[in-house]
Amino acid sequence: MRKTLILTGASRGIGRALALELAKAGYDLVLNARSEGALREVGEAVRALGVRAEWVAGSAGQAQVAEGLVQKAEALGGFYGYIHNAGVLHPGPLVYELAEPLFLEVLEANLLAGYQLARYAYPLLRKKGEGVAVYVGSGAAESNLPGIGAYAVAKAAEEHLARQLAAEVPEVACFIYRPGVVETEMQRQAREAQGSAAPVLHRVFRGYKEEGRLLNPKEAAQALVRLLPRARQFHGRIATWRDA
Repeated sequence: MRKTLILTGASRGIGRALALELAKAGYDLVLNARSEGALREVGEAVRALGVRAEWVAGSAGQAQVAEGLVQKAEALGGFYGYIHNAGVLHPGPLVYELAEPLFLEVLEANLLAGYQLARYAYPLLRKKGEGVAVYVGSGAAESNLPGIGAYAVAKAAEEHLARQLAAEVPEVACFIYRPGVVETEMQRQAREAQGSAAPVLHRVFRGYKEEGRLLNPKEAAQALVRLLPRARQFHGRIATWRDA
């Protein structure tokens, strides 16, 4: 039976690579990102690989967007779960210097969207008695690096949300996927950050690139696709690209 997954943050970076690799693996997809033009381009590329794809532009942290994603996934048939990959960084300022709208945007993209997806998807998945929910986490959840404080707070909360869901609904295999240090737009933003903590971020993130430590998005995406059939093994836990 064909399986349909929702994927957020699908327009670029790891999300775009994930959309293509999931399509190659035969999953039908409902894609989400805030950038409508880039999202449409990915959707068309996915369809060209021979699977069905729909998309909904907007922030999955908004209830109507998350609900629309789940509705489209149900309509496609074989709704099997979601991968919450969307995220916002806003690097540079110390956490107390970050403007409130930017702090809230980070929380919405990383944490609130994860809640909204669960809010609409879990009742259906629980009724089916199976499914997967993947939260793309980060080592930042356990660090206190100056300049990405809001992101670290959001990721720590998002990862806790995943563990909470795993404890509450054992029927759905829910786990955290940490993809490693991947060359993405967020990496570039950190390398070019402005603000009080910029020198720290420049040293750390430019170091990753200079030392050749960055994975490419395709590698991170392929690892997660290989892990999906083993989702139950990582229920309530963290999986990394090395586990694949």
